[in-house]
Amino acid sequence: MATPITRWLLSILVTSVSAAAADPPAPPSNLKCFRPCDETNCHVDIQCTWDPKSDPKIPTNYTLHWKPTNNHNGHVKGGTSLDGRIPRKDFSGGEKLRVWVEAVNQNGSNKSRPVVFNVEEITKPLPPKDITAEQEPLEFMWSTSCIESSQSCDIRYRTKGETDWPKFENETHGSYAVEEPDPFTVYEFQVRCACGGRLMSDWSKIHSVRSAESDPVGEVDLWRDCGISPISSDCFLTWKSLSDSQARGFIHGYNLTIFYSNGSELQMSTAEPNRQYVHEIVEQLCSNGTTKWFLNATLKDVSSVSIFAYSSQGATDQSFLTISTTGKEENAVKVGLEMNKENLTVSWGPPSDVSELKEYVVQYKQAGSPPGREFDWIRVNKSQNTAFFKGQFQEYKAYQVSVFKVLNSNEVLHLSSEIGFSHQKVLLAVPSFKVETLLETEVTLHWKPIPLSEQTARIWCYEIGYKWLDTQKVFNVNASNDHQTFTLRDLSPGNYEVWMRAITDFGHEVNATETFKLNHQQDIGLLIPVLSAVVLLCVCIGCISLSVCPGPIKACPLISSCVSEKVPDPRNSHIFKQMKHQFNDPLGWICIPVCEPQPMISVLEVVKIKSPNLDPDGLTGPLTGDKFSQDDQREDAVPEESGRLDRRYGKEPYSKMVDSDEETSGSSSEEEQFTSGYEQHFMPSPLETYS
Repeated sequence: MATPITRWLLSILVTSVSAAAADPPAPPSNLKCFRPCDETNCHVDIQCTWDPKSDPKIPTNYTLHWKPTNNHNGHVKGGTSLDGRIPRKDFSGGEKLRVWVEAVNQNGSNKSRPVVFNVEEITKPLPPKDITAEQEPLEFMWSTSCIESSQSCDIRYRTKGETDWPKFENETHGSYAVEEPDPFTVYEFQVRCACGGRLMSDWSKIHSVRSAESDPVGEVDLWRDCGISPISSDCFLTWKSLSDSQARGFIHGYNLTIFYSNGSELQMSTAEPNRQYVHEIVEQLCSNGTTKWFLNATLKDVSSVSIFAYSSQGATDQSFLTISTTGKEENAVKVGLEMNKENLTVSWGPPSDVSELKEYVVQYKQAGSPPGREFDWIRVNKSQNTAFFKGQFQEYKAYQVSVFKVLNSNEVLHLSSEIGFSHQKVLLAVPSFKVETLLETEVTLHWKPIPLSEQTARIWCYEIGYKWLDTQKVFNVNASNDHQTFTLRDLSPGNYEVWMRAITDFGHEVNATETFKLNHQQDIGLLIPVLSAVVLLCVCIGCISLSVCPGPIKACPLISSCVSEKVPDPRNSHIFKQMKHQFNDPLGWICIPVCEPQPMISVLEVVKIKSPNLDPDGLTGPLTGDKFSQDDQREDAVPEESGRLDRRYGKEPYSKMVDSDEETSGSSSEEEQFTSGYEQHFMPSPLETYS
């Protein structure tokens, strides 16, 4: 239920709307009356025009009123048209008429301001015709349909591309010369005239003429396209054609000089028949296209480039460009972007050092586009910190905007870069990452950011998180390509799930997920020292055993069999006979030093004797074994236990040796002396001694 205050406010609102809707129509304005003329004569009827001011939604009738100024009998012409006509029969020649317009609608009526004129002075001639122009000097000429000798004309002109007419002159003659026109510039002009002080004609059609050529001025705008890496060495050369105001004539070509790092030079011209360039026109929103040139060759090993344009009238100054670009300043400037499909506005703060600053260069490059395409740049005066681009920027495409400063030495320094989108949407791609290193309590992740050409929204940072049991942790990492590793620390053994996702203006994007497991590596770490100690202890025991039991000791058969393979059989010694009871002892493998009292070692004595078989005549007789002075070698009988021990220790029996304290027995056969295993292994044979 409406309160009294509400009803009061509603009544005021309804009254205001009704009062506004009940206003009478606005009075018509700009009332003009004339007698139109053609090439032969002028019309006798009077034609009047005016501008309506009423609301077009409300039907309004306009009535033209006129009456002679010397009487009160007026004639009325009614109608709903926007123009009105006064017939010749309704006025007398030479008289003056007062004319006005009345607008009438359902809410009332209103009148225009009246105009008074002489019916003989409102003739309106045709616009001038036969308009011509000359280039040098730049002059316009025309003719009129006026019969009278007295005429006055108005002239207006502008350069092509301007929307207004800034130049307006009043000239009584049939020609007009432009003072100091811009060279090789297209001028547009119109003329209107009045005959004998009467009404001015309508403006003529627009006529155009180009001024004369002159020598080109300024420098060629030379730059390089390095993709989305502003300081890359893999760049391509590009430059813009001279504007008409710079060219001031027809440009025949551009001359390039390329300076290489090894000191060599290469000169070329676009006027050459076999030119190595791609000529491309980039369409923009403005009516005039901008022509750019692109050198389809990488600038690797190039130190600098110079260029100039030339015409039939002269050439421009040389423009120099240093290809190598240094990195960012320590205090990089902050770049701000305002971007939509049609416009890009770039702003930045001044750098810390401006002492050697010559100018700024601002460029944009669409990520993933080929060299020279979707790329533009602007040179900005050093006193300004704003640049404006007009173009067609694609939706969901990343554009990298970079700001450079150019020093007086032509050195180029990269200040800062920023990523912009004309329109964004949710990302379709996810970052790529993997578990790189697993340690006891930490894990290193290696990840690759989403390529800029695949980004459909600005990535502010990446989020890395993991889940272990009921614990969950989240970390934010920079989206820069300089940060591609991340270490998770202070982890406990168990199964982990780790994820990574991008953060954009739309929030959290799709996850990329990996899993890993950390084991109990502490036990293994303790086991390694224990095993090392055991191995070291075994080595020490072996060394001690070898030092205590050197050589082929009979009390240590196990060591002897492992260390020495070809040794005399200790079972043939008296010591073995004295110790043979120890072999049946289960602890016999332990080395027990045994001292043999007055040990006697078998000795082989070699004595040179004359052979009895040699007669005085030097003839040789038969040689027998009993003629040697050497002690006969005999084999001592070995108990049957030795055969069993041979099989027990895996040794083939050697020839039995006879201790020096034993009685010698009968001589062995000659074959046994020369084939005894012991003597063959350790002693020279008698034949070798004799020889």
